[in-house]
Amino acid sequence: MRIVVFLVSLFALAVVGYAGISGYFLAHGVAGMLMTGPLSAALATAEPPTDPLALGYRGDPMKAFSLPFQTVALETPLGAAKAWLVPAAGPEAGRAIYVHGIAGAREDGYRALSILHEAGWSVLLISYRNDPDAPAAPEGSYGFGLTEWPDLEAAVANMAPTDNDPGLLVVAESMGGAILGQFLAQSPLAIRVKAVALDSPALSFDAVIDHLATQSGKPLPAVVAWTAKQVLPIETSLPFARAEVSVPYQAFAGPLFLAHGSADRIVPIGPSQALAAARSAPTVTLWTTADHLGSYAADPAAYRAAFTDFLSRLTP
Repeated sequence: MRIVVFLVSLFALAVVGYAGISGYFLAHGVAGMLMTGPLSAALATAEPPTDPLALGYRGDPMKAFSLPFQTVALETPLGAAKAWLVPAAGPEAGRAIYVHGIAGAREDGYRALSILHEAGWSVLLISYRNDPDAPAAPEGSYGFGLTEWPDLEAAVANMAPTDNDPGLLVVAESMGGAILGQFLAQSPLAIRVKAVALDSPALSFDAVIDHLATQSGKPLPAVVAWTAKQVLPIETSLPFARAEVSVPYQAFAGPLFLAHGSADRIVPIGPSQALAAARSAPTVTLWTTADHLGSYAADPAAYRAAFTDFLSRLTP
C-alpha cells in the first residue's frame, strides 16, 4: 500500500513539475510576443512581398495603388501618431478606420482599402503606440487592447461627424479586434461607430493562451495553459483577465462583418463562431480553412464578394 501511495505521489509531483515548467515557458513565450522589440525586428528583417494585397507588403498608398493620400497626425495620450487618410475618389459613400494587429502596420489594411476605395469610401489607416510612426508605450509591450484603445479613440475623434454622416465603419484585424472591443466598451465616442468589420479577431486573451497550449502539441494542454495564466501576471503588469471583448461585440447594435479561418494557429476560431451565434444584430460571416489573417489570400474573390455585400448594406 505504501508503494502505491509513493508511486501516486511521485506521479503527481512529476505532473506538477511538468505543468510548472511547460506553463512557465508558454507564459514566457507569450510575454515575448507582447514585447515590441523581438517580433517587430523579426518582421522587419523578412523580405516584404511586392504585391500590395499580400500581408507584409510595405509602402504608402501612392506606391501601392497610385492613390493620393494625406499624412495625418493623431493626438494620442502619448503624443502624435501618424495615419494615412485615403479620400474617396468621388462622392463619399462612407468613412472607415483600419486598425492592424500586433507588430503589424497600416499597410496590412490594403486588402480592405482596395475594396473600400472601389466602393467609394474614405479610409484612415492608423498607427498606434509602439508602431514606428507612433510613440512608444512606457511599459515597452503590447497590451492586447487594454492600453491601445485610447489611440483608436484619437482616430475616431479626428474623423469628426459631418452632415448626413451615417457613422464610421471600423475595420480591425487580429489584436486590432481586441483594441476595437475595448474602445467599444470604454470610450464615450463609441456611439460614432455604426458598423464593424473583423478578420481573425483576438476576442479573448484567455482563449488565445488555451489555443497556443493546444497548438504546442504538449501533453495536458489545459494544465499547461492554466499554469501559464498564473505566471503571466508576474511576467507582465497588465490585467489580462480584462482582455475579453466578446460581450461588447455581442451588444454592438450595428452591422458586423466577421472573417476567420479554422486553421488559425494564433487566434482560435471558436470565440468568433460563438460571437456570430450570439448576436441578434445583422452579421455577415466568412468562415474559411485558412491560417491567421489568411482568409483573403485563400479565396480573394469570395472575400471581396462577402465584404462588398456587407458594404452594400451600409450605404443607401
